[in-house]
Amino acid sequence: MNLNIAPCDVHSPGFAALVRHLDAEMSALYPAESNHLDSIEDLAGSGVFVVGAFDIVQQVGCGTFKRMDDDGVYGEIKRVFVEPTYRGFGVARRILTALEAEMERRGIAMARLETGAADPAALSLYARAGYRMRGPFGAYREDPNSRFFEKALDLVC
Repeated sequence: MNLNIAPCDVHSPGFAALVRHLDAEMSALYPAESNHLDSIEDLAGSGVFVVGAFDIVQQVGCGTFKRMDDDGVYGEIKRVFVEPTYRGFGVARRILTALEAEMERRGIAMARLETGAADPAALSLYARAGYRMRGPFGAYREDPNSRFFEKALDLVC
């Protein structure tokens, strides 16, 4: 598999299709109050970085981060998603690596995220990537359907 991970536009048809697919998966797994899904409009703002995983020209994965300043400066990872037929090949890990590298480039020393408790693949991905569990951050509250993670990034001074 020869995938390319590159910045992409939140308004592209490929990104929108992936977001719709992710929303459908999350809505089937969790009640509405446990889904913290930023809209495409929310992700079009400043301080947001978006990458896509592309197989030739077809977008098969995505991920974003938002620069947050509510509890110190950190990057909140959102919308990491890979089409089912591309799962199990390390695509999500490559997306995560690209997001972390861009955070480091921008001087953001901490990555945080919220993910669903019923998604063992996501929980495993973040644990293998060096994320540690923590409590809620920002506007999040305790939720039995959510797991919260963070990772200190290696900034090169």
